[in-house]
Amino acid sequence: MSDDTATDTPTDATASGDGRISLPVLAADPNATLESSGPQRRQTRQVTVGPVGVGSDHPITVQTMTVTPTHEVDTTLQAIAMVQAAGADLVRIAVPRQEDADVLADIAGHAQIPVIADIHFQWKYAVAAIEAGCAGVRINPGNIKKHDKVRLIGDMAKERGVAIRIGVNGGSLEDEVLEEFGGPTPAAMVESALRETRLLEDVDFFNTKISVKHSDPWVMIQTYRLLAERTDYPFHLGVTEAGPKYSGSVKSAIGIGALLAEGIGDTIRVSLSADPIEEVKAGMLMLESLHLRERGLDVVSCPSCGRAQVDVWTLAEEVQKGLDGEIDVPMRVAVMGCIVNGPGEAREADIGVAAGNGKGEIFRKGERIATIQEADIVEALVHFAKELQEEIRAERGEGRPEVLGV
Repeated sequence: MSDDTATDTPTDATASGDGRISLPVLAADPNATLESSGPQRRQTRQVTVGPVGVGSDHPITVQTMTVTPTHEVDTTLQAIAMVQAAGADLVRIAVPRQEDADVLADIAGHAQIPVIADIHFQWKYAVAAIEAGCAGVRINPGNIKKHDKVRLIGDMAKERGVAIRIGVNGGSLEDEVLEEFGGPTPAAMVESALRETRLLEDVDFFNTKISVKHSDPWVMIQTYRLLAERTDYPFHLGVTEAGPKYSGSVKSAIGIGALLAEGIGDTIRVSLSADPIEEVKAGMLMLESLHLRERGLDVVSCPSCGRAQVDVWTLAEEVQKGLDGEIDVPMRVAVMGCIVNGPGEAREADIGVAAGNGKGEIFRKGERIATIQEADIVEALVHFAKELQEEIRAERGEGRPEVLGV
């Protein structure tokens, strides 16, 4: 794509008399299966964050943010290593103080995934992050307001190959934008983002990602949809301040998931009041659920009902615990507890059990391979899952992973 400033494009959305938005229905795939590819993605410019590509030509990446005091270098590097092990492709660190800015070179130089410095208010910290070798910086138009400093950041980032995310947030919009639009509306957030892109484009900087986050998933969805009509920059998706693990995951799945299903989004962060590892897990599961990333372990189980003849809740939890950390290849394991959907769902999975009347029928790739006592179900499923994993590895030409001492 060219580096020309993006121009407005028409939309197929229409507004009804009461202000509700009517959107075109996405085309359905009548032949979709477990093996189908995911949604067709919106075409974007391509951005590089260190060695990681972000945009429609690259896989959607998952990122999170450390919660350690950044100036505590060893602690922060350990936190980065832990989220990397959980599957994070990128990591963001806060830089609220000079002591944090002073250690960025140590962190960026030792982290094994690209480090993005999160900058608010202090443009000098963005300069320090670029000079320290961070792969990217996030700047907020709502609190870095000097246009000449934004252009300076763009100039320096262009010279050093650093990516910039324009991170607009509904809770910190510029006063003039709020006054013009009457509040943090989708139109207001989009305008804030596009004004900032123009400042960077003034110095021929185009290695830009954009986020327009809001704490309300519905408002967030409308904002990204509107922005997608106005520009071809890649998007970082997220519902800001989503909340604790349970409610935050639900809100994020709605907001992020709806957009991903429409092909919108190039990198995601699930913002939770929880361990960053939980954010990574949730993000990975969203991508796997939409066939946007090769799935790993996927335990499916029935919700239980009056037909259930086994404690499905406990059984599913025990199977999940028994397989977590043991399976690293794509595998769906079904735990079913009744005679209605149980056998069919178990046959559809790679490994499955249909349990009832004190027994469990074990299925492998659609074939019944064993009938066992209820007390042995978990052990049997773990055994057969590991056995299948070895076969999958052999088919791929992969050996057993080794843990090397250091």
